[in-house]
Amino acid sequence: MAEKSPDPSGSNARRCPALSLGERLLPSGSGLSKWVRLNVGGTYFLTTRQTLCRDPKSFLYRLCQADPDLDSDKDETGAYLIDRDPTYFGPVLNYLRHGKLVLNRGLAEEGVLEEAEFYNITSLIKLVKDKIRERDCKMAQLPVKHVYRVLQCQEEELTQMVSTMSDGWKFEQLVSIGSSYNYGNEDQAEFLCVVSKELHNQSYGTNSEPSEKAKILQEQGSRM
Repeated sequence: MAEKSPDPSGSNARRCPALSLGERLLPSGSGLSKWVRLNVGGTYFLTTRQTLCRDPKSFLYRLCQADPDLDSDKDETGAYLIDRDPTYFGPVLNYLRHGKLVLNRGLAEEGVLEEAEFYNITSLIKLVKDKIRERDCKMAQLPVKHVYRVLQCQEEELTQMVSTMSDGWKFEQLVSIGSSYNYGNEDQAEFLCVVSKELHNQSYGTNSEPSEKAKILQEQGSRM
């Protein structure tokens, strides 16, 4: 989009207070466009120079000033190439636009913090750290809930099953079902293994209490 040349009568002067520090410092006739195109990890973002210059200490501010000490390549469309995650750049850019941190479902505050620290946006860094601290305090006040599972296995499978448990699952109880069967030339006993996992997010909708079957098996195991 072509920009209109300044009105020599000075009628545009009333709009100067709305300019950011970065735009006020741009030399007259520098030829720098109001709009800036960014290629962040293969995703394009179009924004104004004023938005990117909100924080004069940030990487994006230096990018807009064409800092000779900042090695910033451009792609074939003229967009600045930034090798970062575009998913988390969106919340960073929106923060620079309106000063609020808005996260879509599935995005973590830690991801935004990582990007805010990379771009050196100090106010956003403080905001995200405060939100993480507030979130962790709320989580610490919630009672710990567990989900239980009962697994059936043969005697020869016990060691492998216990050693390969992952993703937060812990061994709780081993109960012999009190019977065995002949497999080839060897007798193979069977067991029921009770495992549990902590639930930190109550939105899963999973029953966090042990099932009646799991409770009975734990009681039987405690008497063995």
